[in-house]
Amino acid sequence: MGGRGGLRALSRGRSRAGAGLERGFRHHLSTQEKTPQICVVGSGPAGFYTAQHLLKQHPQAHVDIYEKQPVPFGLVRFGVAPDHPEVKNVINTFTQTAHSGRCAFWGNVEVGRDVTVPELREAYHAVVLSYGAEDHRALEIPGEELPGVCSARAFVGWYNGLPENRELEPDLSYDTAVILGQGNVALDVARILLTPPEHLERTDITKAALGVLRQSRVKTVWLVGRRGPLQVAFTIKELREMIQLPGARPILDPADFLGLQDKIKEVPRPRKRLTELLLRTATEKPGPEEAARRASASRAWGLRFFRSPQQVLPSPDGRRAAGVRLAVTRLEGVGEATRAVPTGDMEDLPCGLVLSSVGYKSRPVDPSVPFDSKLGVIPNVEGRVMDVPGLYCSGWVKRGPTGVIATTMTDSFLTGQMLLQDLKAGLLPSGPRPGYAAIQALLSSRGVRPVSFSDWEKLDAEEVARGQGTGKPREKLVDPQEMLRLLGH
Repeated sequence: MGGRGGLRALSRGRSRAGAGLERGFRHHLSTQEKTPQICVVGSGPAGFYTAQHLLKQHPQAHVDIYEKQPVPFGLVRFGVAPDHPEVKNVINTFTQTAHSGRCAFWGNVEVGRDVTVPELREAYHAVVLSYGAEDHRALEIPGEELPGVCSARAFVGWYNGLPENRELEPDLSYDTAVILGQGNVALDVARILLTPPEHLERTDITKAALGVLRQSRVKTVWLVGRRGPLQVAFTIKELREMIQLPGARPILDPADFLGLQDKIKEVPRPRKRLTELLLRTATEKPGPEEAARRASASRAWGLRFFRSPQQVLPSPDGRRAAGVRLAVTRLEGVGEATRAVPTGDMEDLPCGLVLSSVGYKSRPVDPSVPFDSKLGVIPNVEGRVMDVPGLYCSGWVKRGPTGVIATTMTDSFLTGQMLLQDLKAGLLPSGPRPGYAAIQALLSSRGVRPVSFSDWEKLDAEEVARGQGTGKPREKLVDPQEMLRLLGH
């Protein structure tokens, strides 16, 4: 990984040059001429887009990206559905960034455990926290700890090869699954549960997940939402895919859509198109071809509106989930402020699998970093962490777990812009900083072996080679110990 002596000499050379320059031009030197050492924590879209912006806008900046997994790309690798390979094309852009001579990737380093944020702040001119939302929001209802209940986040992590979820082993031996939530993640999970396994064979879904899905007996998936059709959180592309899913038919209750025709006139265009598609699917008689397709479908999915989960019902022996008790709701308020209020009626929905998809949330990374546990974000103003100069954040840990990759890109560029403004204004520490050289010494003394980007490229080649035999783009490595063994760590 490059001799530490060489790095030391390099930073010594930098310090001497820096000291000379500072003596000579203390008042005239713009910070632009120095080499700012910046570190980014997290290598998902937020981390890589922040790094990309900094490298592009500052010709001397050096950016180190730290990642707790041995592999890069965060949610692009572990969150995007295997049957959406086109969304993963951003990996090519991120790879270009990682190949820059002024950028380095260090995987297998957990900030907060292997190295602290104060240690990073000591070694770098600025630190950007971009580590995303690693947790899921709890339902906070009785019975959610029963076997047969799991978060959609863990389920997605399982079929996408996230190391911490590789032992999940969901029990798909029941005919009905209930997903609590009506966002894109909920739709992804429903689609993966209902897609014929032969359609997933040529994706990068993990071998273990494909094996379990082949044995699955799940025939019906309900997606439950507290509010109505006008408030669903998924997008039209995902809905269209669901409606056309091979071997599956939609179940929508026309009664849920009464009076909607008039209401959609006022709503913004994307929401209008989405609601019109739901309305057509629920109320119009399909053409002969589509009717035949639906009649022959062996699986089904449906949207249940105006229902709020109250309890996961146990099986008679109390050992596992057997259903969900739902409170019937009605809407109060208008527009975005519409709230679901219980009517007092209850309804039980039997099922063998309950997946909660009510949102992701971030965790605090280090006691030195302010954290709003209610909102699950780091308190910040335009990416500047409040009351901690030189500390920034981008992505979901900055604004909460909303939006798609493009939203994260814009948001990360904005954080990068604020950091560079502060640098230019002389608000960041002046004088040289050792950057990775100091952190490498700490990690080495703690027995931590970082994984470089060229190490990742060896793992990448191994995954691609393993996939070739079965016609898959790759067979993901899911065990960090195996990854490190393959690298000779």
